[in-house]
Amino acid sequence: MYNITNFHRNCDPRIIQNATKIKIILNPTILAIESSCDDTSIAILKEDAILCNLVASQSIHKEYGGIVPEVASRQHLLHIVPLLDQAYAKAGIRQEDVDAIAFTRGPGLLGSLIVGVSFAKSLALSLDIPMIEVNHMQAHVLAHFIDEPAPAFPFLCLTVSGGHTQIVLIESHHDMKVIGQTLDDAAGEAFDKSGKMLQLDYPAGPLIDKYAKLGQPKFSFTEPDIAGLDFSFSGLKTGILYFLRDQQKVNSDFIKDNLHDICASIQDRICTILVNKLKQAAAQTGITEIAIAGGVSANSGLRNLIEVTGAELGWNTYIPQFQYCTDNAAMIAIAAKYKFLKEEFVGLDASPQARMTI
Repeated sequence: MYNITNFHRNCDPRIIQNATKIKIILNPTILAIESSCDDTSIAILKEDAILCNLVASQSIHKEYGGIVPEVASRQHLLHIVPLLDQAYAKAGIRQEDVDAIAFTRGPGLLGSLIVGVSFAKSLALSLDIPMIEVNHMQAHVLAHFIDEPAPAFPFLCLTVSGGHTQIVLIESHHDMKVIGQTLDDAAGEAFDKSGKMLQLDYPAGPLIDKYAKLGQPKFSFTEPDIAGLDFSFSGLKTGILYFLRDQQKVNSDFIKDNLHDICASIQDRICTILVNKLKQAAAQTGITEIAIAGGVSANSGLRNLIEVTGAELGWNTYIPQFQYCTDNAAMIAIAAKYKFLKEEFVGLDASPQARMTI
């Protein structure tokens, strides 16, 4: 619930024009905006249900072999208003029914974040309703609470994406601690950069996953020797680069002749690096509630390995639906709900934080 005292304390006073609108709401309707990278997404949560979760992707980046930040922000500007209209229609609600606006404050590309944050401010101001900031990485973790079954506290979550690789210890919806993270490159970046070496289109991660199913992990790559629960993928990328270079000296068609097996070998090594660290974290903490989240959690090899490992070690494993793995506003909405119930609102002075941490 929220009250007028906290509302005035945490929000810009211009957002309130009529104090009678402040009322107790235990099951809010929240409109959420996600624009941290190259996907524009809007979701609407009513009570405990996601009424819609719409995503507009940006295929234009394939032309450049990677995300161009300036292009991404301009694409968000083109997508966000039509997507909002579609969201209201899909959810079957009016904008007057919305109790709060949630938005991704960070981390992410600054230009992309600016579009979402600015749009959230304009909506909140026009509707006289509060705003809720959400940490993108915390939202990936809390995506597990969109559907049942949800993990029990405490649990460990391996959060893997193009920009982040972390092991997070979650004590509650509001209490999270990173206990392991990459020292350099993220797992998603390792997939995409390896794909670039193989001359695959961007984003290469899904293509490596696709071709890996047709091959066998017959080529070996060294697992980095990193102390503790941290990760490193820069050395692996270099190892793959040198391996391909040496093989092509002998056979110029090596990649073409062995594409499926190369993809299977790269995927196998990245996934085993991730899961081996997760096994170490579970052994150290004694926690058997294990989850994965983030864009790379959509990888079939990682999902299968987590399930197999979980069965062997007696874990209870949790893997989100595919639509909640990649960047999406539904996870922003569910994270915002828990903040709404604690009256954690922000005002119009909220600004994007490209390097926001848990």
